[in-house]
Amino acid sequence: MKKNIVRVVLFASLAFTVASCTDDLTVLPNDRLVLDNYYQSESDFRKGVDYAYDGFKISGYYQQDYTQLIVPDVISDNLIQNPLGRRSNNDAYNFNFAGDVNAVVAAYGAGYAVAARANAVLDKIGNLAPGAFRSNIEAEARGIRAIAHFDIVRRYCKIPTQSADAGTSLGIAYVEKFDPFQLVTRNLNVNQVYDRIIDDLLFAEQNITQNDNVGKLKKPAIQGMLSRVYLYKGDYDNAILWGQKALALSPNVGTIGTFKNIWNDTSSDGVLFKILNSSIENIKTGSAYNQTLGGGQIKSEYVVDFDFYTKFGTTDIRKSSYITTSPFTDKTYNNIIKYKQATNKPIEAVDVKYLRTAEVLLNVAEAMFKKGDEAGALGLLNTLRAQRYTEFVPGTEAGQTLWNAIMLERRLELAFETDRFFTLKRLGLPIQRSNFGPESTGAGNPAPVLSLPVSSHKWQWPIPQDAINNNPQIQQNFGY
Repeated sequence: MKKNIVRVVLFASLAFTVASCTDDLTVLPNDRLVLDNYYQSESDFRKGVDYAYDGFKISGYYQQDYTQLIVPDVISDNLIQNPLGRRSNNDAYNFNFAGDVNAVVAAYGAGYAVAARANAVLDKIGNLAPGAFRSNIEAEARGIRAIAHFDIVRRYCKIPTQSADAGTSLGIAYVEKFDPFQLVTRNLNVNQVYDRIIDDLLFAEQNITQNDNVGKLKKPAIQGMLSRVYLYKGDYDNAILWGQKALALSPNVGTIGTFKNIWNDTSSDGVLFKILNSSIENIKTGSAYNQTLGGGQIKSEYVVDFDFYTKFGTTDIRKSSYITTSPFTDKTYNNIIKYKQATNKPIEAVDVKYLRTAEVLLNVAEAMFKKGDEAGALGLLNTLRAQRYTEFVPGTEAGQTLWNAIMLERRLELAFETDRFFTLKRLGLPIQRSNFGPESTGAGNPAPVLSLPVSSHKWQWPIPQDAINNNPQIQQNFGY
């Protein structure tokens, strides 16, 4: 199949060159994308949606050192930099945010590039005859578009629950048509952006029928996304409603016996949606954390913060699934191996688990607690803990102790999956790093910057300066 290079000049006026072996689009010498004669057959539309899924693999999403698999954890309190590493993402780690720091600006363009691929399909959807196939294609594309915009808005804008003024604060543009040369402004507030995301997800939930594999959106994945978005929005009734729908269709959080296999890609237990990786693509999902040298030595860029490491119990299956302790030079470190365990393909070609049932369960438990249903929240929490701790005895927590337990399990379960920064942000909590150093015992020098107060403008990452230079209509975030 012909491989074509498609250059899409997005409304943000950033140019992204992307390649796929799943498309057969025709491109003029000036790189202008020609769609008029392409989206005609069902096969064309299937390839177009698959091309949109592939967008999650581009640089700025889950590829290269500033992959979003590490940046939110680098910025929070789960990790500490290893001085023996390459000092990658150093500016982000030290909160030196600016419009040219790739770690904090790359997701902006990557998100809109994915949305553009989805919109290219949606703009031509009228070429398909009405029916189940057309409805499903539209549902998948709108689901992808919603996810892409959600990933942009939670990074570059306030989260609705973050502060009293967050919902009416500056949002982003929600792009619903494919126009490579469109110039737009940040014309929506945060609540309006979330409403657009929810509209797309609701349409997707009602119309999606494909049930192929976890590399494509399915009904429980869309329902799980709705639970996530509503939790961020502070609509706890709907976070519970849609989370329970997802749990009804996909209740398995991953058993204690299969949990390790989720991370070597021999099991998809409890995975609702993941970004597929292959031996051919070999996107090195773990390289931003560490590199494996000759003799199996691990040279880490970032290691587990010792205070956080001590929160993993000895009977917790997640501890050995996520972390290994090993020497490098004359010191020992707690290294993250979550994305370096692939089986029957290069060890770093691990699929990205974008959404898991365990998160949905925790979303519902948190929302139930907020609504005063402590019994329901505790029941869900015990369901998860029974599949993570050997010989688990059901807990009986209540009140603040129960809330603390929910938050602890969320941090442990979703460690190194981008969640920690956004949990602190949406709850209006500061980042407070420990005073420990990077060695496995906590020895060594602590992080040079230990905290980020709630009042800091840096919770909203800067818009790429290149985007603003090319389109002065785009307003930069406060403080940059």
